[in-house]
Amino acid sequence: MSRMVRKQIYIEPEQERLLKRRAKELGVTESDLIRRGIDQVDRTYAGLPQDRVAWEEELIFIRERAGMQELGRTRGWTREELYQERLERFSR
Repeated sequence: MSRMVRKQIYIEPEQERLLKRRAKELGVTESDLIRRGIDQVDRTYAGLPQDRVAWEEELIFIRERAGMQELGRTRGWTREELYQERLERFSR
C-alpha cells in the first residue's frame, strides 16, 4: 500500500452519523469510506469538460433571466395555453 497522508477535517454532526452508519453497513473503516468518496468525486468530474467561457456565458444568461423576473417581465404564455396548444397539435 502506498504511503498515507494524514488529514484532519470538520464535518457536520449529521455527516458524522451517516459516515459511521455507512462504514458499519459496508464493513469498512470511516477513513476508507472517505477515500472512496474522494475517488468517486474524481471519477465523476474527470469526464466533464472544463469550458470556462461556456460557464461564464451561462452565468450571464441566468442573471439576465433572474433580472427579467425581478422587473416583472415573465414569459408570454400561461401553462394552460401551452397545454391547450399541445392538445390541439397532437389530436389532429
